[in-house]
Amino acid sequence: MSHDRVGSDEFLITQEFLAQMLGSRRATVSLSAGMLQKAGLIRYHRGHVEIVDRPGLERTSCECYQVIRAELDRVAPPLT
Repeated sequence: MSHDRVGSDEFLITQEFLAQMLGSRRATVSLSAGMLQKAGLIRYHRGHVEIVDRPGLERTSCECYQVIRAELDRVAPPLT
């Protein structure tokens, strides 16, 4: 979702912030980021995220991603 809004394949976001947004522990975010890196979908280092394979990342996400994205686009259209 952050990638949808920033308009760039690279952006800054900390594991602590992600954990707060998702209502999870930082360790869970760290584990998930590591799994996404091993799958070749992202690169993540010290708060710097690079999306490497957007289509693969979308395939990995749950089906609710498209529903949430459509609703967010409806209420707050992207600035592009």
